Amino acid sequence: MTQTHGEAGAKPEPRRTNPVVFTRQVVAELGKVRWPTRWELITYTIVVMVFVLIMIGYVTGVDWVFGQGVLWLYDPERAGVLETILP
Repeated sequence: MTQTHGEAGAKPEPRRTNPVVFTRQVVAELGKVRWPTRWELITYTIVVMVFVLIMIGYVTGVDWVFGQGVLWLYDPERAGVLETILP
């Protein structure tokens, strides 16, 4: 007997597990995780904090430059000067 295309590739539907089995599986998987040592955790924390401070400085600097550019662009005194220069 030949199989049709739909029957040959059919996979059984995955069954849902109950919450107790799921929790046991999660705890078992967490047991396999390689947790960082205290020294690694401190090092990673310092690296992240330094990176965040650098990004804060960068965003603050870019914001200040754009703010100064907008103030310069819309300065009323500069607008009066441009009117005298441009006919």
